[in-house]
Amino acid sequence: MTSTETVPARRAASLLLLRDAETAPAVLMGQRGAFHKFMPGRLVFPGGGVDAEDRTASFAAFPSEDAMTRLHRQTAPEPDLAHGLLGACARELHEETGLDFGMPPDLSSVDLLCRAITPPGLPIRFDAFFFVAPADAASGVLAGSGELEELRWYLVDEVLGYDLAFATQQVLVQLKEWMALDAEARMARGKIPVLRQRVWVME
Repeated sequence: MTSTETVPARRAASLLLLRDAETAPAVLMGQRGAFHKFMPGRLVFPGGGVDAEDRTASFAAFPSEDAMTRLHRQTAPEPDLAHGLLGACARELHEETGLDFGMPPDLSSVDLLCRAITPPGLPIRFDAFFFVAPADAASGVLAGSGELEELRWYLVDEVLGYDLAFATQQVLVQLKEWMALDAEARMARGKIPVLRQRVWVME
């Protein structure tokens, strides 16, 4: 690959599982192992790339009509991408944390928070869609595959003071803005924030 070529950004989904939103908001995060090629040693949300089977995964329930409208607006050029992102979101949650939304997953409480695209020029790039859901929508024993170390609930205000990757820190800021909205305002959002070239734009 020459320096003028751009690596395609792989589609990916991450989930911000939110606990105690009204009192002491905390999100489930873990540290990527040092062996990872992408963001080794960094604190991240459960998530990963969309696999072929995610695009045909079975669900007990989809997100709300408003949430699906936002998701379809972002994924319109690829007819099955919205489904694939939801499948990846549910699958990665179970694989990396041991928690799940049921089998098959009930995604009725999941909302699309924002999207972040790795800037061109980097050797590994992702077009990541960040979803949010209340912790009580998931069940199971917190364990997972071991891919994420230090897997636990992190207070949002506390973790914002950590040495986070730029995109991770920015997504947490978006989460705080989302939490400041009431339920009606959240559902009424016509556009979502998209991080392009390290700048948020509403799309």
